[in-house]
Amino acid sequence: MAALSTWIRSGLPSGAGLAKTGCMKASAHLTINGPEDILGYIPHTLGYWPSRSLVAMTMQGKRLGATLRVDLPEGPATRRRREEFARTVADYLLADTDANGTLLMFFTNDGWSEPAGPHISRDLLADLESALGLAGMPVRDAWYVGDEYWRNVYCTDTGCCPLPGRSVAEIRDSRLNAEMVYLGSSVGEPPGALSFDGRGPEEKPEVVAAERRWADQLHARRASRPQFDRVLDTWELAMNAEPRRELPHELAGFLRATLGVPSWRDAVLVMAAAGRPAAVAGAEQFGIFSPRPGLQATGPSLEGRPGTSAGPAPAEPASSASAVPGTDGATVPADAVPSGESAPAPIPGYGEVLLGLRPELPDWNRMKSLEEVMLLLVSGGPGEAQAAAWTAKGWIEWCRGRGSFAHASLDRALAATPGYRLAELLSEVVRRGTICGWAARREAAWQKFGTDAA
Repeated sequence: MAALSTWIRSGLPSGAGLAKTGCMKASAHLTINGPEDILGYIPHTLGYWPSRSLVAMTMQGKRLGATLRVDLPEGPATRRRREEFARTVADYLLADTDANGTLLMFFTNDGWSEPAGPHISRDLLADLESALGLAGMPVRDAWYVGDEYWRNVYCTDTGCCPLPGRSVAEIRDSRLNAEMVYLGSSVGEPPGALSFDGRGPEEKPEVVAAERRWADQLHARRASRPQFDRVLDTWELAMNAEPRRELPHELAGFLRATLGVPSWRDAVLVMAAAGRPAAVAGAEQFGIFSPRPGLQATGPSLEGRPGTSAGPAPAEPASSASAVPGTDGATVPADAVPSGESAPAPIPGYGEVLLGLRPELPDWNRMKSLEEVMLLLVSGGPGEAQAAAWTAKGWIEWCRGRGSFAHASLDRALAATPGYRLAELLSEVVRRGTICGWAARREAAWQKFGTDAA
């Protein structure tokens, strides 16, 4: 079976990406007038121009819905492989519960002189038509797209559809493509197109030195609840900072040092997606805190920063009050629930958050801020911190449904630190084509554009 690489939302966007340009409002509406516009929309949706790929896009009436990119089968495929491929495509598109039609785009350069199509058998197309029709999403139209030419799958009349096809320049120069560029969208290199040797582009000796100093101080404080709070305070400071072009050396070194503690690293991911209460509850659930008093919490100065602790954090851990059970063992203090009132909604566990099962809607803006911080930390130096930062980016991309980008980031993590456990686990999830829970639900899925295409 072909590896399912990319699943993203392209319709009903929220404006998380392009809204920052100030060129449009969340309610902006893009009108598609012809196939050139549809085909020009695909690279902006994926973030790159695909090759050897099937791109399937659902339709919700006359509106574009979800987009799925899969690798085309290599070489001749048996009937069983073709049918399995087609069923898999249909199964993934069923996540768009409002879909009532499908558009298919075959991106390949093979066999452009063949009237039947570029190395895509009619049998494969027929299997896709059958599977999607049975799923209630019949194929409405389909195209072949190569590096130089494109043409309609169903048009075999060389009088109106001469071989080898129409110039791809018509797609690149389409009205919708120009409008997307104006709105701030861009089409980059395919994920993993550039080689990577595990080193950041501009390693900073000052950051590496600060990281080592902080790591020495933090080692004895791994089980400290006050230190845990200080770590989250500092990460919130970094995510709240604007603009995020560069971090002070001491702050960058501290953040990289905290990524060397897996429980802190996971808490940062959970905090970005589900909020600080979930990060704290999960850490308590796993019992990472020592009940014994420890060293005073340490970290870069947070004096006067809004939303953070001013000055040193207390050395004594918080008292362990009796608790009301929550999801996956997560708890809230019993005295936090007034008499006669029901307990608040259970706080999601780490596993639920990391798989995108809860909360119902993650904080996509916060996750974007975390991604920006992680990319700044990548260039600080090699080692485990670099692997952790690339892994965090890979997880965020997977949550967005961008499997190809997730895979590329996780490869970089494993290049930085071979055997890095979280990167290995996430790589296996991506390899199997598993879709993040948020990406599989229309109401929760990340949406690149602040536009609506119809």
